[in-house]
Amino acid sequence: MKLVVLTGIPGSGSTTLLNKALEEVDYVHLNYGDIMTEIAIEEKIVDDRDALRKLSPDVQKEIQEKAAKRIKERSESENVIVDTHCTINTPSGFLPGLPIWVLNELQPNLFVMIEANPDEIIYRRLNDDTRSRDIERAKDIQLHQEMNRAASMAYATLTGATVKIIENHDNHLPSTVSKLVDVLNK
Repeated sequence: MKLVVLTGIPGSGSTTLLNKALEEVDYVHLNYGDIMTEIAIEEKIVDDRDALRKLSPDVQKEIQEKAAKRIKERSESENVIVDTHCTINTPSGFLPGLPIWVLNELQPNLFVMIEANPDEIIYRRLNDDTRSRDIERAKDIQLHQEMNRAASMAYATLTGATVKIIENHDNHLPSTVSKLVDVLNK
């Protein structure tokens, strides 16, 4: 069985691309934040996902690790694709989305990064009424994608996984889905 981590900054189209690819591959889709929320609710620590970020860092770390264990267990009997953030851009700097204690549990086979041109990402964000996102300049978006690349290679070094970058440009969804499907089926 395979465990794949799929990442993309907000507006890269990673969720749209993943949902289309899942129609063609035999993978279970797990969202890392959703798994963390499930665990925290089961343990009666929070009532909803928004409360997770208000927990102490030590409690968050414990929940992250438990989520990784749960995901890894699932990947022992099914192909799993984990939708998560490679890095998180915070006001005080970039945070790793997959710290070492998570990577040690997950041990993924592959990291797939979904990228797009900064101008495409800006346009997508501006036209997405379902989310409330900060406005970023093209150079800030480019930096975030570069940080994701660096983090992905560091994660791969620690786990022995490979890294695949798929460009998701406007008006090319079918061919981009096909590229993702091909990678997942290898």
